[in-house]
Amino acid sequence: SMSYVDIDFIVNQSIAGKNLSKRIKKEVDNYNLKLDKIKKELAENKILIYGKGTKAAPQCGFTAETVQFFNKYGYPFEVVNCLEDVEKREALSKMTNWPTLPKVFIDGKFYGDTDILDEMEAKGEVEPLIKAAFGD
Repeated sequence: SMSYVDIDFIVNQSIAGKNLSKRIKKEVDNYNLKLDKIKKELAENKILIYGKGTKAAPQCGFTAETVQFFNKYGYPFEVVNCLEDVEKREALSKMTNWPTLPKVFIDGKFYGDTDILDEMEAKGEVEPLIKAAFGD
């Protein structure tokens, strides 16, 4: 027997498909914009922490801990507040394959958080890394 083509179904699917591809394109564009901003921030700061709150007013214990960690080395560093920016947090998580904040970058390279840095510090690996980043 011959089956009818449900033209309404096809039209609706096609509209849904167009809307979906628009949404995906928007998400990809947003992601790329966030990525460009992150790359710019990394290029401008030898030590960069993506955390919750600011350097002066951290809004979580782990971010505060990370600020204290780098304060003792006496080199300039910056904290980028990602608390309000969900899209940026997601872009950073995809980029680093690391779901949590804070995220520490030294000389553009991702080093995880203070758990990893504490271990590195115990082996005397942090100071040479920072000195090299600043050309000391």
